[in-house]
Amino acid sequence: MDDATRKASRKLADQLRRIIARLAVVRPPTDELERAAEAAAVFADRLDGLPERTQSWEISEAGLLPRDFTAYSPLSGRNNPIAPPVRLRVVEGKDDDAGEHRIEGDVTFGAAYEGPPGHVHGGFIAAMFDELLGFAQLSPGFTAYLHVNYRKPTPLNTALTLVAWVDSIDGRKRMVRGECHAGDLLLSDAEGLFIAPRGDEDFITSLGQQR
Repeated sequence: MDDATRKASRKLADQLRRIIARLAVVRPPTDELERAAEAAAVFADRLDGLPERTQSWEISEAGLLPRDFTAYSPLSGRNNPIAPPVRLRVVEGKDDDAGEHRIEGDVTFGAAYEGPPGHVHGGFIAAMFDELLGFAQLSPGFTAYLHVNYRKPTPLNTALTLVAWVDSIDGRKRMVRGECHAGDLLLSDAEGLFIAPRGDEDFITSLGQQR
């Protein structure tokens, strides 16, 4: 995907995200809903007529390469309109940390992600941690175990800060931990066990052959 296409895709996703957010809160009259549905049907039909990607896998979009942010992830993908999105970044360790790193991020969940009144659905919090902790590996790895401690209800429309780090490595097993805060308040934390494939290079090569 070239830069122009990427920017256009993000622009479209942003506008669709606006629509999703508004649909969660507005209560328009029936005739307005009917007109909106007709307009949406025309747009959907137009999309149906466009060519699809010819590859079932694209490594750069699957988040399988080190430090690869996923364009179409349902959690962090800026090109995916159902993503909040969760924004993640790598923070390098200091020289005396032997190259260790952590992942920092931020996200604001709008009304489309509501569970308890005024708060984020717990399932989205768990999915957020799966994304956050999985990315903290900076290499391929599959979720074997994920435990989330919901310490406080997570409010909607509130800037949340995220952090994650690899706590320990034992062969192919990686224990990763993370936290979610609103300001200084710890809302939730999680730990996850991730299993690296047998030989990252062989794994990525095999996926490429499936494309």
